Amino acid sequence: MLSTLAERATPFSRRDAVRLAVFACFLVAAMTVILAADIVPRGLGLQVGQVAPDDIRAPRQLDVVSQVATDQARQAARDSVPFKYDYTPERAATIADQQGAAFSRSVAAADAAFQASLKPAARQELLKSVLPNLGGDVRGTFLALTPDSWKTVRSEAARLLDEVERTELRDTEVAASQATLSGRVAPSLTAAQRDLVIALVQPLLVPNSSYSQAQTDQARQRAADTVTPIHALIQQGQTIVRKGDPITAQDLEKINAFDLNRSALDAAKLAGWALLAGVFVFLLLAWVWRFRPSLWHRDNALLLVGLILVVATFGLKLTAGRLILAFFVPTAAAGMLIAILLDPGAAMVVMAVLALIGGAANGGSIEMATYIFVGGFVGMMAVRRGDRLNAFIQAAIAMTIVNAVVVSTFALLGEHDVTGVFQLWGASVAAAVGSSVAAVGTFAVLGNLFGILTVFQLLELANPSQPLLRRLLVETPGTYHHSIMVGNLAERAAEAIGADPLVTRVAAYYHDIGKLANPLAFIENQAGAENIHDQLQPQVSASVLKQHVADGIDIAYKAKLPTALIAFIPQHHGTAIMSYFYARAKEQAAEPYGGLATAAGAKAAEAVDERRFRHMGPKPQSREAAVLMLADGVEASVRSLSARDEPAIRAMVGRIIDERLADNQFDECDLTLRDVERIREAFVAQLLGMYHQRVAYPQNKIVELESRRAAAVGEED
Repeated sequence: MLSTLAERATPFSRRDAVRLAVFACFLVAAMTVILAADIVPRGLGLQVGQVAPDDIRAPRQLDVVSQVATDQARQAARDSVPFKYDYTPERAATIADQQGAAFSRSVAAADAAFQASLKPAARQELLKSVLPNLGGDVRGTFLALTPDSWKTVRSEAARLLDEVERTELRDTEVAASQATLSGRVAPSLTAAQRDLVIALVQPLLVPNSSYSQAQTDQARQRAADTVTPIHALIQQGQTIVRKGDPITAQDLEKINAFDLNRSALDAAKLAGWALLAGVFVFLLLAWVWRFRPSLWHRDNALLLVGLILVVATFGLKLTAGRLILAFFVPTAAAGMLIAILLDPGAAMVVMAVLALIGGAANGGSIEMATYIFVGGFVGMMAVRRGDRLNAFIQAAIAMTIVNAVVVSTFALLGEHDVTGVFQLWGASVAAAVGSSVAAVGTFAVLGNLFGILTVFQLLELANPSQPLLRRLLVETPGTYHHSIMVGNLAERAAEAIGADPLVTRVAAYYHDIGKLANPLAFIENQAGAENIHDQLQPQVSASVLKQHVADGIDIAYKAKLPTALIAFIPQHHGTAIMSYFYARAKEQAAEPYGGLATAAGAKAAEAVDERRFRHMGPKPQSREAAVLMLADGVEASVRSLSARDEPAIRAMVGRIIDERLADNQFDECDLTLRDVERIREAFVAQLLGMYHQRVAYPQNKIVELESRRAAAVGEED
């Protein structure tokens, strides 16, 4: 039966694993080398204070986090934090209470003396033992006080001490606070009394706030933590250090950020690029295996995809990070080439991979990824099969428009200024035109190099002036006419099922070139002469007919026909049986036993080896080869009909198709039952047009009668 998608989804075999490993290793290694080219050790060996031997410029744009500048800013933040002290209101109140109690104890004897109304002489003796630190003037003031004035002075001193001690008094500010006490004494007291108050309070002043190293360190750390890392956006080509200038710590930091000073390979980046390349290559090859098995088993196709992918990756990496230069790369040519030479679906997947690579190589740029994919996608759609030069011009125009739209879109999103937009528009035009020129200039060369048929090759091979076709016309005119008719039938049927009509038609022109080796062995070239097969055994005739396939392959290789066309020569017969000679062989085998009607004759007929009457194959491997097989059988069979009206033609077409289906000739190609019905209708329509009835003109009737009369006279003679 016919192949279906489910049947084509064969399990992943060991051979597939080997193929995957070989191509994946090649592609991953090549792409990793390209993508990691900028991490090769350079080793400038520069140090702080060293004079720069040359101008050192940034190889690409990079946002550098300056640790040196960040550390300086954090140190400045630390230095701006004042010293921290351990003052608390609770501690101040405690100390105030303690000093108040001390004050009360120090003046307790004086209180008792004033209460006892001691005379000045006795009071002076008491003063010597109780308040020995009072100076001369202050001592006199104290001795002259009355009990009431002492209460006033004593109360003011207690108040002042309590007031000072309950506010923050740092250990470094005690002397300054003592010097300012006079301004805080009540003005109602006399000057002498104020001095006495100050003299009583000063010895009792103690600090209630001391310097705290821990609190100071914590505050400074909090200030440093608020400083965010300082970034420096370095543009590509920007001079980091000029020749002859000493290298500062910040200069060295920038040099190291670009790995310009490293003498060792950046293993992390290398591993990252290798992993990225591995993911892309694996997904690409897995997609080809799963959805394009026809490409998966063609080494030339995989090599072509790999070559285009590697070259495009090299172009993207070469211009990565170089401002607008990356927008000039004609990456769309990759998709156009694969679409023309292989398959549009594969081209779309390759463009998606290239878009991701381009974005990653340019610092994760979404704009670059969009630019590459959209441009390549439109180019593939516009160029189609690449069978006309005008298609490449249309592709260039379409790509220019969409490229400009992409860069304009990102400009509106704030990526570019007005000047940048105009520059990128110019780059869009250059990339579009470059892609079309590259595609039209290389697809024929790549097709020849990898053995892939191109439209231009096919059109050239279809030209009747081709040497092989001229030989067919001159040496085997019947075969030539048969091939042209088969080509017309096959082309229309291929169009009906969505196969490649041009490939099918050209393959039909060359499918029987093996008959050039023995033209008279085929009835269409005998021109009414005796058929040599009437004198040959059926087995010999079958061998002669099968030989034209091998001869055709030899002739095709000598004529340097494309391999893809040569494959049609054995496939157009597949492993079909030569039913006429097989039937003759069975009849001859049964004759000595009374023919097929007898049991012995039937048994003898069954003993005939069917394999000797089958072609060597292989069976058709593509829809185009299947169409050619059917067209070849239908054309020869319909030609043998005496009546070529629609019922007869339709019946013959149906019989040929049913025979091939019953013989399982389409088990190895992607032909479906729907395709078969469309082929059937296309054949019938084309044959009816080829063998249409014409009006019987009178003069033609006269010529026919005269020719018959002349023939009859000749027979009598």
